[in-house]
Amino acid sequence: MVTVKIPFLDLVKLADSGQAFRIRVIDEDHIELIAFGRYLQVAKTGKDTFALSCSEKEFDKIWKTYLDLDRNYETIVSSIDKNDKYLIAAADFGYGIRILKQDVFETTISYIISQRRSIPSITTSVERISKLCGKKIKAPKLGSPFVKPLCDEYYAFPTPEELHGLDFKELENTGVGYRAPYISRAAEEFANGKLSPEDLAELSDEALYKALTGMYGVGTKVANCIMLFAFARTGRFPVDVWIQRIENNYYCGHFDCTPYPETAGIMQQFMFYYERRKDSEIR
Repeated sequence: MVTVKIPFLDLVKLADSGQAFRIRVIDEDHIELIAFGRYLQVAKTGKDTFALSCSEKEFDKIWKTYLDLDRNYETIVSSIDKNDKYLIAAADFGYGIRILKQDVFETTISYIISQRRSIPSITTSVERISKLCGKKIKAPKLGSPFVKPLCDEYYAFPTPEELHGLDFKELENTGVGYRAPYISRAAEEFANGKLSPEDLAELSDEALYKALTGMYGVGTKVANCIMLFAFARTGRFPVDVWIQRIENNYYCGHFDCTPYPETAGIMQQFMFYYERRKDSEIR
């Protein structure tokens, strides 16, 4: 177990932010997730204090980066233009949402699946794919301050090789629809080394965007989501139907990202969450 002080983290909002599809709320003080082939539970233990069900070594190697803990989100929020009332309200409403740096292959496949899909339906397909060809993860036995995991067993998201080996008909049966050929091609290209997470990470923003949009079935929005959520290119600003609605209703059709060259993607997450949830009971 690791106990760490993390300012600007709200577990429920993070799980509901829509950027990752394998995070579940257990209760208001506990979430669980599957990432990088591991199970992790996070417990809120006090004001800005959290316990993670991992070793110090694993925390330093994986979860510190995953949770973007080297970034000062308070400073980012304070940089918002004081005349932008909508964005100020969105950042206040979304207090505690951090940008997760996720596995490159899983994020790529998840966002290929996400095209014209709701978050619940994306989650269902990702879980079905994981169960079909990902490795089984047994739920750990955890003591206080953690609680019992929601399931007895979980499944890691498959490696490129595991997904490439999945029968195409089985892939189609996961509910991915017309995206099945896109997923199959991406798995093949990652498996055979044509696409390498390490090599992609070395590219400039322009070159990375070109490489991603050069993939079969990957357009502007999906490429920007992959850049933001897998490569921590936080200057990217993905535009989906929610963001387009915000731009049309509050920004005369276009949100100007130039004041936020390195943080536009963080602003996007605040806006996305606010627009989805401001009229609901979830806070």
